[in-house]
Amino acid sequence: MRDGVDEIIEQWRRQGPELDPTPIGIVGRISRLARALEDRLEPVYREHGLEPGWHDLLATLRRQGPPFKMRPTDLTSSVMLTSSGTTKRLDKLERAGLIARSPDPGDRRGTLIELTAAGRELIDGVTAAHLANEARLLAALSDTEREQLAALLRTLNLGLPPL
Repeated sequence: MRDGVDEIIEQWRRQGPELDPTPIGIVGRISRLARALEDRLEPVYREHGLEPGWHDLLATLRRQGPPFKMRPTDLTSSVMLTSSGTTKRLDKLERAGLIARSPDPGDRRGTLIELTAAGRELIDGVTAAHLANEARLLAALSDTEREQLAALLRTLNLGLPPL
């Protein structure tokens, strides 16, 4: 079985025989898969009333457990967004009544982001459908292959050089 990345590798082998295009087989596929998976995750979010980019923030707050609060910097690093990107999403979530900002009692200058009851109800309502969708997207892999892929991706993620 072949995909479009195989063709790219073959083209580089013909056009640049001195180059090693094999990393494209992994990096190219991961990049393409990331986009393809997002395209297949977003419809489930939309069906449950979530705007693009809201799921990760709400789910991160929900996974913290009671009282479902985090400092903005911790939230930003957990969801791998820029601080400005996080702020824009948090502003929209706050306007929608899904999160609230409050002063951090442990830091006079700090703020805490808290999941509201409406935010918790929304994220709890989408989580089962989201996880079922992710399982469906991985159906081409056996349980063993899923475990192997998860381990390999973890190793790759942990081994990336710093920026």
